Amino acid sequence: MTKPFPRKKILLLGSGELGKEVAIEAIRLGMEVVACDRYKGAPAMHIAHRSHVFPMMNGVEMRGVIEMEKPDFIVPEIEAIATDTLLELEEEGWCVIPTARAARLTMDREGIRRLAAEELKLPTSPYRFASSFKELEKAAAEVGFPCVIKPTMSSSGHGQSVARKPQDLEKAWEYALKGRVHTGRVIVEGFIDFDYEITLLTVRHVKGPSRLGGRAEADTSFCAPIGHIQIDGDYRESWQPHPMRPKALKKSHEIAKKIVENLCGKEGRGLFGVELFIKGDKVWFSEVSPRPHDTGMVTMVSQTMSEMELHVRAILGLPVPQIHCRPGASAAILAYGTIKYPIFSGVVEALKESDTWVRIFGKPEVSGHRRMAVALALGRNIKEARKKAIAVAKKVKVAGK
Repeated sequence: MTKPFPRKKILLLGSGELGKEVAIEAIRLGMEVVACDRYKGAPAMHIAHRSHVFPMMNGVEMRGVIEMEKPDFIVPEIEAIATDTLLELEEEGWCVIPTARAARLTMDREGIRRLAAEELKLPTSPYRFASSFKELEKAAAEVGFPCVIKPTMSSSGHGQSVARKPQDLEKAWEYALKGRVHTGRVIVEGFIDFDYEITLLTVRHVKGPSRLGGRAEADTSFCAPIGHIQIDGDYRESWQPHPMRPKALKKSHEIAKKIVENLCGKEGRGLFGVELFIKGDKVWFSEVSPRPHDTGMVTMVSQTMSEMELHVRAILGLPVPQIHCRPGASAAILAYGTIKYPIFSGVVEALKESDTWVRIFGKPEVSGHRRMAVALALGRNIKEARKKAIAVAKKVKVAGK
């Protein structure tokens, strides 16, 4: 007799556009979804069964919601959350995806960089850390100019800048301190002469019996490499599959597998976005996110299973068969300024082209600049798909009432 598939409860910590798609995939599989974020009306809250609003860095409030909801899976969707509380909860028997340790290490660029370069001996760019402007000057002199300066904790490129000469450091330091989460500490990275950068979506999942049915052997699978363009650390375009030399692809798989399996340990499951620099057959580790990656939004059209579906399958212990891919591209749609109650125009014109889509996230406001939607396209090849996605994105405009 076939074992029944039980209904499970997933609690999202962070409910942005990626969390929204994770929630959709979970609901499609009959799961109950609870969405949490720091503001009301976050994208995943639109379709979740229930939602809660509290500061994601407040461990006391986080624990209160978790103990009230009693989720089967706690799923972080952002970096800036109370990871010390997650570690405590995991020790008490709660299931954190992929693990509380992975969430803790990857929220802090210092933690993940030291793990990758110093413990796992993975190739990385030269780097230093600084907690004052004087330390920043010393660090930049050691790694050389130009160098990239990032807050140790941030997202979507907030607080990140490039210093091309010593005179740029003061402005870079001040900008880094204005990031979304203030730690008072930055990472200074030397430039690498690379040909291109990719995101390698890596899935840690069960091999054999379902996790819901008990212990099972773990396996690691890879999606086709995703090429992307970032501006000031913020994703603008992505495409899949990005062509790679076989040797470079093999090295990329080895690096991604090493970091993901370390972060997962024996029990951890989920999808990771591993960022890598490539030059010829050389590969350098850059960063890793223990959750669906913004550049991976292209997989909503380019893959038979999107990165969000793969994440949910891995969480629930469901099979992850071969992942098929076709040429696709995405282009971010941004809004600038101060906007309340965003209104979108140009969508009708944008969607006249065949094999194109617009996904509007449903974020309630804009302050500064914010990613509000994404254009998606398929093509006979990557060049055509990118051209179509960019054209669609340019037609969509965001304004306020």
